[in-house]
Amino acid sequence: MSKEAIVKRIHDLGILPVIAIEDAEKAVPLAKALCDGGLPAAEITFRTACAKEAIMKIRKELPDMLVGAGTVLTKQQVDEALEAGSEFIVTPGFNPEIVKYAIEKGAIIMPGTATPGEMEQAMTLGLDIVKFFPAEQNGGLAKLKAVSAPYSKLRFIPTGGINAANLTDYIKFPKIIACGGTWMVKKDLIDSENWAEITRLTEEAVRSMLGLEFAHMGINCKSGEEALNAAKLLNTMFGFGYNDGNSSCFTAERKIELCKSPKPGKFGHIAIATNSVSRAAEFFKAKGYKLLDESTIPSGMVYFKDEFMGFGVHLVRKK
Repeated sequence: MSKEAIVKRIHDLGILPVIAIEDAEKAVPLAKALCDGGLPAAEITFRTACAKEAIMKIRKELPDMLVGAGTVLTKQQVDEALEAGSEFIVTPGFNPEIVKYAIEKGAIIMPGTATPGEMEQAMTLGLDIVKFFPAEQNGGLAKLKAVSAPYSKLRFIPTGGINAANLTDYIKFPKIIACGGTWMVKKDLIDSENWAEITRLTEEAVRSMLGLEFAHMGINCKSGEEALNAAKLLNTMFGFGYNDGNSSCFTAERKIELCKSPKPGKFGHIAIATNSVSRAAEFFKAKGYKLLDESTIPSGMVYFKDEFMGFGVHLVRKK
């Protein structure tokens, strides 16, 4: 897989579980638990002796899962990570010697940075993605926004102190392609082989990141006149107010859209708002749902292929 494809996948997933696994035999069931929760990705850290073996087992049994190596500190670990099939390498700090060695080996490396100086060194070596570590202990999102301002082409993977409570705040910052975290893969859950709880926490994290919520319902009308008359009637009856737009009339604080010409869906459509249309699209595709036309995703909207009770359903980016 190319660097561009791996970076896009990291972005679309939005969360990188950071795992220190002490028993390689638990690697595959742990990976399956993450996949079942909607997060087919893992950064296996070289904090433990079985990291290489764990990566190899996951790559063999779950070849479609995105797997990288973390806490890589030496050239030997770079070699072991690549031999195991790691698709990317993450370091906790910025060591120019290790970064250069990984680049020479053709690896995708995202070194840890905490200061503007380290970020500039990474850029000098041709990197455009770095880890921001430890994120919360190093000033959190406020500091990241401040130090990243001069570096328009640099993007970040903050790790350290990210959890279910602050994930959404981080992920909304455009310069963040994903967040690293451990809260869904805690040591006690792995030790007790509580795969069901890991799956639950993973799905909870993904849905929190996506921020899915009802946006509005659209009703297909035959003409602009019919749409406007319906909007006026709802205002007369219920005092909802209305706005006459170019292609639709909106009423009930934009919760009801009266389409002047039919849009996808026999009767109309239901719009579901999300923090990221591209991430939500990948989440639902992984669950087997098909999309109507993925070319509309960059515009912040995409329809599902199947209707729901005669209504089309589409994702729309939150404003």
